[in-house]
Amino acid sequence: MTSPNLHELQVLNSRDNQYISESIPPITEPSLPAMVHETEIPSLPPTDHGRQAYLVLAACTLIQAPIWGFSLSFGVFQEYYSSNATFSSSPGSIAIVGTTLNGLMYLMMPVSFTLLTRYPYIRPYTGLCGLFIMGTSFILSSFSTQFWQLFLTQGILCAIGCSLLFSPTSLYLDSWFVSRKGLAYGTIWAGKSAAGVVFPFIMSSLLSRFGAKVTLQAYSIALAITTAPLLWVLKPRIPFTRSATPPPLSFTFLRLPAFWMLQLGNVIQSLGYLLPTTYLSSYAHTLGYPAITGALLIAVFSLASIPGALFHGILGDKLRPTTVILISSLGSTIASFVFWGLATGIALLAIFTILYGFFAGGFSSTYSGVLRELKEENERNEMAAGRSESGISHIDTGLVMGFLLGARGVGFLVAGPLSSAILGGWKSAEFAYGSDFGKLVVFTGVTAFFGSWGWMWKRLKGIVN
Repeated sequence: MTSPNLHELQVLNSRDNQYISESIPPITEPSLPAMVHETEIPSLPPTDHGRQAYLVLAACTLIQAPIWGFSLSFGVFQEYYSSNATFSSSPGSIAIVGTTLNGLMYLMMPVSFTLLTRYPYIRPYTGLCGLFIMGTSFILSSFSTQFWQLFLTQGILCAIGCSLLFSPTSLYLDSWFVSRKGLAYGTIWAGKSAAGVVFPFIMSSLLSRFGAKVTLQAYSIALAITTAPLLWVLKPRIPFTRSATPPPLSFTFLRLPAFWMLQLGNVIQSLGYLLPTTYLSSYAHTLGYPAITGALLIAVFSLASIPGALFHGILGDKLRPTTVILISSLGSTIASFVFWGLATGIALLAIFTILYGFFAGGFSSTYSGVLRELKEENERNEMAAGRSESGISHIDTGLVMGFLLGARGVGFLVAGPLSSAILGGWKSAEFAYGSDFGKLVVFTGVTAFFGSWGWMWKRLKGIVN
């Protein structure tokens, strides 16, 4: 095997690559550069380009629709269940199903990403298992007649299935894209946003024509037909094997101050991220606009998130992640305080929805840059401590991604009850600030601003030093 082959087998960060490297002798050439980065093995499919890489990217993007379609449409189901005589006894409780669904999906990801990083050969079965659980949850929920049944099937079972379906697809993508990782992740988040544009209208039409039972059963069948072929397309770049002993997981990123500072900003941003889409319909109703206005504004938010996700993902491949996070945070902050806070009509509300969707909707696309930043910092620490002569980073990027997504789940779960507690405004104030949503406007703007805490910490650290 040639020297470039050996280089990649030593530096590839994903755990599935380490299964192969166990059988390769160590490199002894003294002329190797001090800092070795991810390169390509000629005998393997290339990273970042080529037919197979783009097929995986396309499949990962399309599969976001079944993963997120129901959760992004839950507001439609919430309205249906609340107005249905079967569930009318507990209309306020229905919202708990939606917040549990979104929060649990994210909270499971650190666990699922850890297991799939440790045992990569189970990834193909995990996706199929997740698809089966999702389909089962929708079939069972179609027969629900009480709140607790909805909570168990749609709030918990569906969340488990969605998380198991999402985790392996993200890890596959991570191994196929290296230098263009930001563009790849931006593309799949854009796919999620596209589902948020289409699915609420599809579900609303089906519910009004056929009711929840037929809609959920039809969705379960459509889910299996459309998703199973996509799972077949998803293949690892380097084949898995069970013969090698699974290497120990690397949690060295937990020792990096940068991880905790960026993670803190991630949690703060998630606390306010969902509030506009949760309360825009209600605020538009208080201004005298028909119910369809809220649905259209939420669709515009998702539509604006598509270019936002791509924009921030591409920037993440070129700039420091803290800089990209700052751009996202400042854009979201200005949109909240100026255009939502001063909105008394549909024009400013529409401008707010577009700007907030673009900037806040692109926040998750900064994760690829965060992964790169943490790898580089860990390399510097290892070199300084004399523990790594080659500058190879021992951080599992898939594992870090799971923890970043899990932190968003914490924010989403806390945001529900917290937003209910701070509903209200200042009677002496004008515009949206004087309405019942005034404090929510401020809270959204503040959390968006401090989402850039990683950038702030970096600047404060520089001043102190």
